[in-house]
Amino acid sequence: MSNLTDERSAPAATLAARQRIHDDGRGPDSRRLARRSRAQTRVRWELLRNLIRKDLKVKYKGSTLGFAWSLANPLLLLAVYTLVFQVIMNAGVPRFGVYLMSGLLIWNAFSASVSAASGSVVFNANLVKKVRFPLPVLPLSAVGFAIVHFVLQLAVLFAVVAALGYSFVGFQLLLLVPAFTVAMIFTMGLAMLVSALNVRYRDTEHLLEVALLAWFWLNPIVYPVGLIRKLLHEWTWIYFLNPMATVVATFQRAIYKGPTVNPANGQGILADPGYFFYLEHLAVAGAMSLGLLWLGTHVFRRMQADFAEDL
Repeated sequence: MSNLTDERSAPAATLAARQRIHDDGRGPDSRRLARRSRAQTRVRWELLRNLIRKDLKVKYKGSTLGFAWSLANPLLLLAVYTLVFQVIMNAGVPRFGVYLMSGLLIWNAFSASVSAASGSVVFNANLVKKVRFPLPVLPLSAVGFAIVHFVLQLAVLFAVVAALGYSFVGFQLLLLVPAFTVAMIFTMGLAMLVSALNVRYRDTEHLLEVALLAWFWLNPIVYPVGLIRKLLHEWTWIYFLNPMATVVATFQRAIYKGPTVNPANGQGILADPGYFFYLEHLAVAGAMSLGLLWLGTHVFRRMQADFAEDL
């Protein structure tokens, strides 16, 4: 009875405040912690830029050539793969080096991003346990680092292709925009997911390494899409449910302007000579990538409260 009497005699403002706390299920301290958690989750772009810049400086610290090493890599790959697959093994694809590098560069950016992101939280354990900052910048900085290298290497590829006299300029280059966008959304989603899972389940990093090795061969990088059509026929659409296969095929359509059909056996080289095929499959891949980004972000936010304890 005394409690009932106290509540009836309490001022209306006090009762309203109590009701708000009761409805929210938390008091001032809990709300303060919730705000701090949201601030810790929110990405700080300046911090992200500084982390990417730091990673770039550390990678080439003490190196005489510096960033030139990232530019030399695609030149060496182009020369080696052209020699092996076009001269020695005779893959039957004209200008095979250009065809292969068109898809290989974006795959390497994806693979490097996800691999580095998987250990980004674990490798920064001391920082995570001692300093409060937006934790998503750790996996995202790995993605940003790989993007910088990809852009530089793509510019080198364009320069070499132009110097060799191969034609690649045309409206088809506009396909690079949606393809790159889908690739980055998919990469960020997977990077967020594996970086969080690897904190609690340390086998994630090793499983990912094996998965990426197998995943590489599920993309039309070292073989033409016509080979998949020959094997799967009307079930080829299942192959393109792999978002990276769609991205790789689109990059090849955008950059490679060789024949669309192998003159030796009539087997298709590109997935499709038009544009609608790629835009349609990119739309599906984009929807899947957004779903993965939501899942990765959700899992990361749910698990980040336990990072310090798990580490």
